[in-house]
Amino acid sequence: MEINLISDTVTKPSGEMIKFMNNCEVGDDVFKDDPTVNMLEEKVAKMFNMDKALFFPSGTMTNQTAIKINTNPGDQLICSKTAHVYNYEGGGVSFNSGVSCKLIDKERGFFNAKDVLNSINPPDFYHSPKTSLVCVENTTNKGGGACWEMNDLSEIADLCKDHDLKYHLDGARIWNASVKKGTDFSLFGELFDTISVCLSKGLGCPVGSLLLCSENNINRLEEDHKKAKEIEETLKSLYFVKKVEEVETNIIIFEINCNYSSEIFINKLQKKGVKLIGMGDNKLRLVTHLDYSDNHHEAFLDILSKVTL
Repeated sequence: MEINLISDTVTKPSGEMIKFMNNCEVGDDVFKDDPTVNMLEEKVAKMFNMDKALFFPSGTMTNQTAIKINTNPGDQLICSKTAHVYNYEGGGVSFNSGVSCKLIDKERGFFNAKDVLNSINPPDFYHSPKTSLVCVENTTNKGGGACWEMNDLSEIADLCKDHDLKYHLDGARIWNASVKKGTDFSLFGELFDTISVCLSKGLGCPVGSLLLCSENNINRLEEDHKKAKEIEETLKSLYFVKKVEEVETNIIIFEINCNYSSEIFINKLQKKGVKLIGMGDNKLRLVTHLDYSDNHHEAFLDILSKVTL
């Protein structure tokens, strides 16, 4: 008799699971033609009330992908000193994303909103990396399978929103946490921007994890495109603008007539608090984005319509 208590990753598929695997319909997942994978992604996304799910071979891959899409090189994430993303993912945080970690040293891998607040670098202090992401692990591996309280997770979520931070859940063992606390999976989806869940631990699957995310920032890109089109129309009405490239998404490139100076145009806008970039040959570029608000847009269109050269 072998008694293997090394990890729940040693679990093997049941006979029923093996039978399903042998008989399931398959296809090319690269082209989204594998109906079984598609059904799995849809089912888990629905369970957590998230918009999308993507199947990966491992939980390290899902965590590292989440960190990559939630940060920019040079940023810093906040996590527990005992976090899997910091200790057991091959230094992927720094190698894959160019991100450093601000570690919180609290018992069992837990921390609270105040701990997060105290770990955020001052956004106006340019010598420190920009804090952009908070990572939570539930259950906590090095914490002995301890479960977070939903109230603590919710308070951290509120803080993240207040400070424009993304929020990722390493939910490799979220199934255990849900059973222990009686928490519906959808409640986690309401709090986090991205969630990683593992299938090959307590669920007995031979391999696999999924990365869940919301499409909120994808859907709202249409707002950026709409604003860009409105800027295009305003630029076309200005006497000193020679040409505006057709706007399709959120980038506006336009050319100042050779009788005028693009540098003077840039300087005049800068005095009004507007930043833009020149591209040479009297061409300039504007880019609408998430942080360019409706108030910004209204003010900019007013400034733009009144510029004279």
